Amino acid sequence: MEIRGERECKECDHRWSYYETGSVSCPQCGSLRSVGVGGRERHTATQTDLDLSAHRSAVGDGSIRDAAPALKSDLRDYVRQTGYIRGGELLPLGDTPLAAHELLHAVDVVARSNRPTDDEQLYVISLLQRADEGERLAPDPVPDSMTDARGLAYAEAIDAYCRDLSTWLDDNPNPEVRTTLETLSNHRKRVEALDGAVSLSESEALVEAAREIHTALIDNDLDALASARDTLAALF
Repeated sequence: MEIRGERECKECDHRWSYYETGSVSCPQCGSLRSVGVGGRERHTATQTDLDLSAHRSAVGDGSIRDAAPALKSDLRDYVRQTGYIRGGELLPLGDTPLAAHELLHAVDVVARSNRPTDDEQLYVISLLQRADEGERLAPDPVPDSMTDARGLAYAEAIDAYCRDLSTWLDDNPNPEVRTTLETLSNHRKRVEALDGAVSLSESEALVEAAREIHTALIDNDLDALASARDTLAALF
């Protein structure tokens, strides 16, 4: 949506950036009586933080299965609120949303299993310890039974990113990037149709391509766009 980037408090006349706070309440006096001023820009990136500390404690005191309902609820809230356009600026696909999507799927695998393996549980715990620190796990420690979960999680994260990127391109047309984005979206759809059953290297390649497209746009880097195309072409 397009919103005004600045707000002005009706009580104390203080002005602040809505893009930075994501709140209509005045940071100076706390009043909720404010109005939008200035120009409008595309904005989908709500100010939301991922805090998993309570869930780490819950797992420590009980089990992943016991902690799963509340954890999955908070993760769903986070990924639903995550956007990639801030005041008209296109943001990159970061590790935190990727890790959050992956943790959501990994927890579900363990919670639904009658006999989750030690490797699966350790993997979930590793994700739980790092996701809100902006870290995602490298492919090496991913158990075979979690490969599909990672594939589907990354496909969902890339889907959300592609939607915002497509919206951004509506305001900043680039036919060559649009074509590459469509190719990325086609690969993402294939992964979803397979319920994530692709190799870890393919999942990583889709993330890499999304990030190369961002670099191509923000830095006007034709080499990055060519690299994205090569990355995607190698998947056929």
